[in-house]
Amino acid sequence: MTIHQVLKHYWGYDAFRALQEDIVQSVLEGKDTLALLPTGGGKSICFQVPALVQPGICVVVSPLIALMKDQVENLKVRGIEAVAIVSGMSKREVDILLDNCVYGKIKFLYISPERLSSPLVQERIRHMNVNLFAIDEAHCISQWGYDFRPPYLQLAELRELHPKVPVLALTATATQQVADDIVSKLVFKKGFQIFRKSFERTNLSYVVAKEENKLKRLLNLLKKVKGSGIVYVRNRRETQELARQLVLEGIKADFYHAGLAAEVRSQKQDDWKANKLRVIVATNAFGMGIDKPDVRFVAHMDLPESLEAYYQEAGRAGRDEKKSYAVLLYNDADVKALERKLAQGSPILAEIQLVYHQLGNHFQVAYGAGEGLLFPFDVADFCKKYKLEPIKTLNILKVLSLEGYIGLTESVYLPSRLQVVVDYEALYSFQLSNATYEPLLKTLLRSYGGLYDQYVPIKEQDLAKRLQISVSQVAQMLTKLNDMQLIAYEPKTDQPQVQFLLPRVDRAHLGIDYTFLAQRQAIYQKQVESVLHYVNKPICRSQQLLNYFDELTKETCGVCDVCIGARKKHSEDALRFAILEKLRVEPLSIEVLVDSLHEGTEAARIELIRILIDEGRLRLSKDLLYLG
Repeated sequence: MTIHQVLKHYWGYDAFRALQEDIVQSVLEGKDTLALLPTGGGKSICFQVPALVQPGICVVVSPLIALMKDQVENLKVRGIEAVAIVSGMSKREVDILLDNCVYGKIKFLYISPERLSSPLVQERIRHMNVNLFAIDEAHCISQWGYDFRPPYLQLAELRELHPKVPVLALTATATQQVADDIVSKLVFKKGFQIFRKSFERTNLSYVVAKEENKLKRLLNLLKKVKGSGIVYVRNRRETQELARQLVLEGIKADFYHAGLAAEVRSQKQDDWKANKLRVIVATNAFGMGIDKPDVRFVAHMDLPESLEAYYQEAGRAGRDEKKSYAVLLYNDADVKALERKLAQGSPILAEIQLVYHQLGNHFQVAYGAGEGLLFPFDVADFCKKYKLEPIKTLNILKVLSLEGYIGLTESVYLPSRLQVVVDYEALYSFQLSNATYEPLLKTLLRSYGGLYDQYVPIKEQDLAKRLQISVSQVAQMLTKLNDMQLIAYEPKTDQPQVQFLLPRVDRAHLGIDYTFLAQRQAIYQKQVESVLHYVNKPICRSQQLLNYFDELTKETCGVCDVCIGARKKHSEDALRFAILEKLRVEPLSIEVLVDSLHEGTEAARIELIRILIDEGRLRLSKDLLYLG
């Protein structure tokens, strides 16, 4: 099929969006390509289409587990073979998936940059027929970016595995400095191309308001703006509290955060997408990869840490190109909180050593051991146990991650998986001599296909229902069969994880590059200052965002709060001038004056006359208005 036939066949679109076709053609010509497309700009199409028109497999690198899983499911729904290798999978499970990529019909392998550092993974990719390397969230490779991730620096090694395969780097948020860094770090070859779509969102009205009573302002927004929206708050507790307050006001709302069980998160997300809920109140764990074009507003109840993060989250509104709003509410307490967080971002060596030492103790990792070990990790529980300050501890964990000692993953749901690891005869023989397990094994084989070939997702609840036993009994029996090496059973997981990337060292030998940390802190400070500049300066909001991303413009959007305020002020000034000029000629009654004016609405004219009387600029005597 041609690229247009692929687009129509799998996605139902008759034509590409702006720049998509140019990017696809660049990749098909074998050129390294950087695609700078705003949030909702259709980045995934840019690598999925060229991968499908060529033989071989596309390796997609992404740091966002939830987004990887979402894209894999979307591809499978369209009949396209795709797999994702994420944290929490066993070595055997990864081995089987990689084998399928080498010998099977898999078209897309989604993988995290941390996994790519494994020699096993690199060796298997060397044997794959790779047609394209797609690097999503490519700004993560730049230390100048807002979300720098050290494992991205190793991605240039992919080029050595397949020197002739082009690289497509994609991001929605990159300054010119970051874009140059991406090209350099990924060792783009001569003749590379950069495609930059304007970051301007003409249908999006940006509004910033300094507000003490944020709930009242939010309710006012919900009355004026119809349709569904997202409200972002700082922490999990606030998601529940604000959602409860909205429900009390008669608004169909619910809360969402990473601490909820996967099934619960999925249900809330589906209800919101289906418009059973109008508002979802969430932490920034919500929204990545969600394709809902008719979001009419995104409201932030706190200051973001960077304009990159804000632009990406606000950009989830109005992807259908219809009028939408991005509203940011803040007060003096928020400014102080952001400044405090900035100050806590520079921990001293003793604090870093202490957290690292307690992390090793928490998971009982011996000195010199632990490399590659992965553990479920509840940060709140860890801080409570060791009496640590949460924000500072999170900053220290980021430092340890930047220094390459540990890896941190987001909360990710993996269903229970199972594979039969002996042949049919061996399992049948076991069934004959172990009557206790026979009903379970028979039900498994009848209920799930492909158990002898690969890991298959299973549901213990369904098995328990069919066997009329408890879920815990099913889990115990499957665990015993796993211990007997008849099956490979991986119970479901739904927690963030921490991985020791290096053997544990004693605290005295913990090496920290303070020059690098100082650079990161300076970058963070600049980002915070940009946020404060954005909310404080009476300059067109869209113009400020475009200039921040090096898209220099003197044009104003005309629809943000600053532009509307300026237009209103200009209109009010014109009306004020007209009133005073008419009364300089002769005194008039209010009715005659209002009818004689051409500027503003009738209500605006009456309101301004009242204000001018209060100011002493006009006086009312015997039903006539005079100059004061």
